[in-house]
Amino acid sequence: MALKSPLGRVLGLGSAKEGVTHWWGQRLTSIALIPLGLWFVFSIMSLLPSDHATAVTWLRSPLQAGLLILFISVVFWHALLGLQVVVEDYIHTEWLKVTILIALKLLLALLATVSVVMVLQISLGG
Repeated sequence: MALKSPLGRVLGLGSAKEGVTHWWGQRLTSIALIPLGLWFVFSIMSLLPSDHATAVTWLRSPLQAGLLILFISVVFWHALLGLQVVVEDYIHTEWLKVTILIALKLLLALLATVSVVMVLQISLGG
């Protein structure tokens, strides 16, 4: 027989009020990735028969560089949201869950930053 009231037993076990934001984030990044992904695939396919100089010229266009930076940002954000759900659902040890989430966020932020810097370096002629 428990000495806690029904309210005392459920406190701290309810909604954290962040699930809807996370859910919307996943849906919006998914929707954004449809046109961006199609643009990326068609762009890369059109560049396949080209040489390096043509690809660099293509990337020096502000529109192409901007779209590529947007694509990179949305891909990494979507990946973080998806991996976070997997970790939260399947890792049950709290310290391990927090450690993995921090490592994932740092790793994905580093990879996204390096990718964007590379695009900027090429597009700005560096």
